[in-house]
Amino acid sequence: MTYRGTVRRSFPHPAVSLAALAAAACLVAGVLVAVGRPGAPADARPEAAAAAAVSDRQVDLERFTAPGPWKAGGTRTKFGRKYDVVRWKSRWVTPGFDFTELIASWSARTPGTSWIEVQVRGRSAAGARTSWDTLARWAAKDKKIERRSGGAQADDGTRVATDTWRTAGLASYKIRIRAHHQRGRKVPKVAFATAMTSRLPAGVGAVSAPGVASAAGGLELAVPRYSQMVHAGHYPQWGGGGEAWCSPTSTAMVLGYYGRLPGPGSYSWVPAGHPDPWVDATARATYDHAYKGTGNWPFNTAFAAKRVGEAFVTRLRDLTDAELLVRAGIPPVVSIAFARGELTGAPISSSNGHLLVIVGFTATGDVIVNDPAAAGAAGVRRVYPRAQLEKIWLRASGGMAYVIHDAAHPLPPSPGGNW
Repeated sequence: MTYRGTVRRSFPHPAVSLAALAAAACLVAGVLVAVGRPGAPADARPEAAAAAAVSDRQVDLERFTAPGPWKAGGTRTKFGRKYDVVRWKSRWVTPGFDFTELIASWSARTPGTSWIEVQVRGRSAAGARTSWDTLARWAAKDKKIERRSGGAQADDGTRVATDTWRTAGLASYKIRIRAHHQRGRKVPKVAFATAMTSRLPAGVGAVSAPGVASAAGGLELAVPRYSQMVHAGHYPQWGGGGEAWCSPTSTAMVLGYYGRLPGPGSYSWVPAGHPDPWVDATARATYDHAYKGTGNWPFNTAFAAKRVGEAFVTRLRDLTDAELLVRAGIPPVVSIAFARGELTGAPISSSNGHLLVIVGFTATGDVIVNDPAAAGAAGVRRVYPRAQLEKIWLRASGGMAYVIHDAAHPLPPSPGGNW
């Protein structure tokens, strides 16, 4: 299925029409077309060449803690209201390679009718600068403000694909956040922001060897199990549940692991007796009104960060990085896509895009996951072959992961600078 000129992620079943797929897709942003797509021929290069390509995976995460100072940015009328604006702008950041993608994440509080706008601009090695592109207009709640991604803005060699800023190759960038509030009302507060830049090879390469979480008999985290399918047909205004809710269901599982699920007050609108109503609350809180789906990556981490402490989007180099996180007690959410026969034991036959939680590893290095595509909670836990899962993850999303953690589970040292 194609959305806005690129391969997007959906959640197909064998006998479903394109119209039904468009309505019920697991809408997750940011597929890397250059990395490949489900059903594409396998990489025909020799294994040694493919392995060499993987060594060229370049990912950098820049962290801006308590960004400031903030400066007055005038006034603006938006969403039918007049706002005062304050803004913060980062320095020029040079990751050390010509990056082709950038994904920003943030943690912010937006009281009342306030909201934030996240923007980016780039600079080439020769010094040519792009215009500012808007990545998101975001608010924690949706009663007054509809959070939305910024639109394509395809000019000067860059464009926005929902949550991902794509370039032909730039040397550096700046992030800008503009906070909007009505005069006399509370101002948004931004706790931190991150920017992940990457340049990835076309090949996936040889499978990684079992790592630290596989040692000593394996490791599995006690992450609760929720099924997205039990919500099928619920709340069309926020994606319709079921097949469309793999991302918020995965995010909710991780929040449940930390004991930080949305409280009853946040889902009082869900009918009594509804299964796992916190999943409905998470879907509503992550819904992108421009993209019309719950799969906007930084919208999911922004919701999680406000509840847990820190959450951001990055790319992991392979399952070795995932093992480091799991050993630290941090279950990453990852984005995969696969054709029929590519993922043994999956509850669905294929997917153009799907999210699940890595909860552990067996002693032999296979991957224990909570896969929300199961028909019910009893079938959510699965064990997938390491080689299969790593391939379809790196190929589909370049190793994309939500990294969500609290103070009791600090990040381990990153050998690759990607967290």
